[in-house]
Amino acid sequence: MNRAQALEELKLRLFDRHILFRSLVVEAIMEELAGYFNADTALWGLTGLLHDIDYEKTLDRPGLHGITGAEILENLDVDEAVVYSVRAHNDRNNIPRKRKMDKALYLSDFVADYIINYCSRHKPMVPETTAGAVLQQIRSGELHPDKFAELGIAQQEFVELALKAFEKVTEP
Repeated sequence: MNRAQALEELKLRLFDRHILFRSLVVEAIMEELAGYFNADTALWGLTGLLHDIDYEKTLDRPGLHGITGAEILENLDVDEAVVYSVRAHNDRNNIPRKRKMDKALYLSDFVADYIINYCSRHKPMVPETTAGAVLQQIRSGELHPDKFAELGIAQQEFVELALKAFEKVTEP
């Protein structure tokens, strides 16, 4: 599945523009991280784009989020690596995040929320100020620093890459 097809499938299932925008942000962060780790940018981007394909369908059943998304993606013949990462990105599913891509998706999903929330309240975005504020939110939240170490990147560097990616995203 290519990006255009993936975006169409996403638009068929996500009607909330905020969730669609968030998926685009996670896609951009994943692409930025793929470049950093010298990985397959298209595959990582597709993973980020499609990770919440089941979000609205599982809104009232969060324990199924990721599992249902993986089933949808399997039916669409999406690469198994993408399917696995989508399945593993929800902590409730207790599926180990084995590969860098799995770990990157998990972190990108969290960090995207922090960035979007901060930037929606503080305009225009000033990257240096935003990075510090986002890092402060991360450190006071539920995202443990060990998760970044598992991926092989410092929190600060991750956030800076994520902000660089965020600046490239336009509203859907």
